Amino acid sequence: MKIAVGSDEATHLTDYVTAELRRRGHALRLFGALAEGGDDRWPSVGREVGEAVADGGCDQGVVFCHTGTGVSIAANKVPGVRAALCADAQTAAGARRWNDANALALSLRSTSPAEADEILDAWFDAPPGDANDARMIAMTREMDARRAAPPLEAQEE
Repeated sequence: MKIAVGSDEATHLTDYVTAELRRRGHALRLFGALAEGGDDRWPSVGREVGEAVADGGCDQGVVFCHTGTGVSIAANKVPGVRAALCADAQTAAGARRWNDANALALSLRSTSPAEADEILDAWFDAPPGDANDARMIAMTREMDARRAAPPLEAQEE
């Protein structure tokens, strides 16, 4: 699997998670402070990782910032991205199963390497949701499509 990974700063946690993702056999595309010359502002990190996922260049994304909140907000501005801020394995499993989240947001401040391992295990091992979950995900895709389309007034001119 190809995973977009970005952060507004490089830390022991980003080093650990990128090494762990590679150990698990994933190819990585790095953004922000993790890429030489990358834009390390958290809105840019979230947007760039989100765009890499939404355009199909990467299958999933992982984003980091101090709390994880900023990059998740920025990533979620990209139509087609469902970023989930996960502080524990149960939240990660639920985000994948029930929401088909395609970008994992982690806090640099509060996530330990051991917690990151548990979160990654849950993220990648979560089974797909049921038919009701699929209907809810379809609703979010419809919301994305409406947001990406120009307003009707602009279409009529």
